[in-house]
Amino acid sequence: MSKPFPFTAIVAQQDMKKALLMAAVEPLLGGVLIFGDRGTGKSTAVRALAELLPKIDVRPGCRFNCEPAKPQAACPVCTPPAGTALPKAVKLRTPMVDLPLGATEDRICGALDLEKALVAGEKQFEPGLLAAANRGFLYIDEVNLLEDHLVDLLLDAAASGVNVVEREGLSVRHAARFTLVGSGNPEEGDLRPQLLDRFGLAVEIRTLTDLDQRIDVIRRRDAYEADPEAFCKRWSAKDAAVRSQVVHARKILRQVAIPDSVLTRMSQLCMSLGIDGMRGELTLMRACRAAAALEDRLAVTWEDVSDISPMVLCHRLRRDPLDDTGTAPRIERAVAAVGAAAGAGHG
Repeated sequence: MSKPFPFTAIVAQQDMKKALLMAAVEPLLGGVLIFGDRGTGKSTAVRALAELLPKIDVRPGCRFNCEPAKPQAACPVCTPPAGTALPKAVKLRTPMVDLPLGATEDRICGALDLEKALVAGEKQFEPGLLAAANRGFLYIDEVNLLEDHLVDLLLDAAASGVNVVEREGLSVRHAARFTLVGSGNPEEGDLRPQLLDRFGLAVEIRTLTDLDQRIDVIRRRDAYEADPEAFCKRWSAKDAAVRSQVVHARKILRQVAIPDSVLTRMSQLCMSLGIDGMRGELTLMRACRAAAALEDRLAVTWEDVSDISPMVLCHRLRRDPLDDTGTAPRIERAVAAVGAAAGAGHG
């Protein structure tokens, strides 16, 4: 199996790449929704991200991706019977699990292992996709076509970070802390509002219109398909630099300060736009902090808010029938108004 297309070799689409990196730094962001035209590199970027991230420590054979220091009761590998030696932890690639549209509830949540039940008479839990995605990413292509009852499952797990299975005589709880990444084409249907609100960041990408960038895309894709190993090797240094950037950002994330003046203007911005609830405001704060950490800064500025607000707030805006300019221009106008009212363009 060849390596995924390198993350840093993806041409343009800066908002998409920045959103994915912020989600990789701050898992509390709530994931990323990528909507846009077909063939614009959405799936390529998501799979490239998983290859880019630092590996995690897991015990061999563990299907719940338990942290070695925090074994889960549901995991027979990490919590073996007394007297059984624990296998030594190894480093594995960050999980990137695809959730197919046709997946059943049992496949997602896990269920009774029927083979063992019938052959050996043992009642054993067969982990599902939520267990496999723990400490990693759960990716849903064409997320807007996902059936409602599966959306409900994901909302419950994403909100609580726990998967609970209570059926067929089983009672199992295990961690399901994952970053949700969804992609889709808006022409094929809207996303259910409850699921839309769960995504911390939403970016819209379009087919490139710059001639040089289009040529770059063609050349790089052709070179990758002709010799994936050699192509990935050529981009490995740039990918490694971004990996180091993510690792460093994770280390300093909690040290990044948000000045009171910037926090005040964040709240004023959300109030002026009529954003429902507090989730948008909270996500904006976390996203700005992740962006500052990625740039090795220890303070959030108003420029961060100005830059990131569209990807945090666009999908939370109510439709204004009297304003047909689109959501992004409305946010840009609000950011400018709040900045001007505060008498500062800089944080």
